[in-house]
Formats: sequence, structure tokens, C-alpha cells
Amino acid sequence: MTTEHLDVNFAVLDVAPEPYAVTPVLTARVSVAASGDDPVHAIALRCQVRIEPLRRSYSEAEAAGLLDLFGPRERWAATQRTFLWQHATAMVPGFAGNTTVALPLDCTYDFEVAAAKYLHALRDGALPLQFLFSGTIFVKSERGFSVQQVSWDCEYRYDMPVSVWRDLIAQHYPNTGWVRLSHETIAALAAYKSAQGLLDLDHAVTSLLDTEREAAT
Repeated sequence: MTTEHLDVNFAVLDVAPEPYAVTPVLTARVSVAASGDDPVHAIALRCQVRIEPLRRSYSEAEAAGLLDLFGPRERWAATQRTFLWQHATAMVPGFAGNTTVALPLDCTYDFEVAAAKYLHALRDGALPLQFLFSGTIFVKSERGFSVQQVSWDCEYRYDMPVSVWRDLIAQHYPNTGWVRLSHETIAALAAYKSAQGLLDLDHAVTSLLDTEREAAT
């Protein structure tokens, strides 16, 4: 005997930094609502999280920070496209009617990653996100056990305050950033630091920048 198809809808309630995570993690609280009389046994939830840069405006300072990603502002009509931020998963335990699930979003401060570069450029306002949900729904009823797929058109747009991202980074990297360098560059920078008698690599980079500015004037 067939089981009645179950419609499931998803909505993002909020996104906040996970306070006790070892690495930077945001937690999205997702509302899950199911139609029908039968309770949901579980949902193996998958989510593709994308950034939609065209959904917001940008200041001149933000535009300067986005130059590497999208080029100058006059080219944005051709270069600004929705792009993938990350894939996320969660197991939704059994429920009837509706429930709320925590969806962890792992983050990086690596400036070689497009999403991190985009986020770092934003000063205020909101991060325009698109959540594309998929997954497998397990339903157990008097008619038996059934397995269904989350509808392909389950999506939700959410504007996450930029302050949420900044709070997350401040929590894990207070007053610092993260730059990826090759082993050779690190070795050369360390040698320069030692030769100049500088305290750390931060002072070494600052010294090199000061030298470059003096040479340019």
C-alpha cells in the first residue's frame, strides 16, 4: 500500500555564531514544517548555501574590497553572479507537524576563498543568502515505512546581518586576520624578521610595507 506524499517546508529563523566551537562555526536555526497526519520519523537534510551579491548595494569602500572578485563597479552587471558558499548537513529527529533544527555552517577566514574575501569586504548591512534544501524523508505510519525525497524546489532566502560574521571572526581571531602563504614566502619572511631584529612576522610585514611606501614617495 502506498503512503501519501508528505510536503515539507523549510524557513531560516536566524543565524548566530556557535559559542563553544573550536573552529569558526555559524548555526542556522531552521524551521521544518510537514503536512499530513503521519509523523516524520527522521530527515537526512542536505543544504547548499549560496551567496547572492546582486541582492544588495555596496559603498565605495566595499567596492574597493570586491575588486579582486568582481572587477571595477562598471563591470558588475557581467561579473556579479550567485556563487556557492558551502554545503551543510543535519539529521532532523522525529517530529509531528513542525520542529526546529540546528544547521551548522563551517566558516573560514582564508582570503584565498571567494566567500571569505567577499565577507571581509562588507562593512555593514546584510549578507544575502540562498538556502537550497534537499534530502531524504523517512515516514513511518500504520500503512508501513516509506522513504521520500525533499522536493527539489525547497529554498529560502535569508539576509544575515554582516555583524554576525564579524562577531564570529572576532571570537576566533581577535584583532587579527589570516593569510595563506607558501612555505618559501614564510621562510623568507622569517629570515627577514630575524635579520632586522623584529619581534614577530606582523612587524616584518609592517616594515616591508613601510619600506615600499617610502620608496613610492
